[in-house]
Amino acid sequence: MGEHAPNIADMSFEQALKALEDTVRRLEGGEVPLDESIALYERGEALRRHCQARLDAAQARIERIVAGPDGKPTGTQPFDAE
Repeated sequence: MGEHAPNIADMSFEQALKALEDTVRRLEGGEVPLDESIALYERGEALRRHCQARLDAAQARIERIVAGPDGKPTGTQPFDAE
């Protein structure tokens, strides 16, 4: 794992998912030394949590779609609005 790895918090969902897939591929390859495998596993877990948080936020936004009297969506509200 390089010291130039991007900060996970700054990654988009797509970037984090690709990084997670790359991490899993490296771990499954079995060519990584034990200490590096542990570091990769930890980074992979952080990437997984980041992806899950982004998915949860998207789901919350979707659930906040406001329906009109006819049942059709009339707009959206930010998911953190009261």
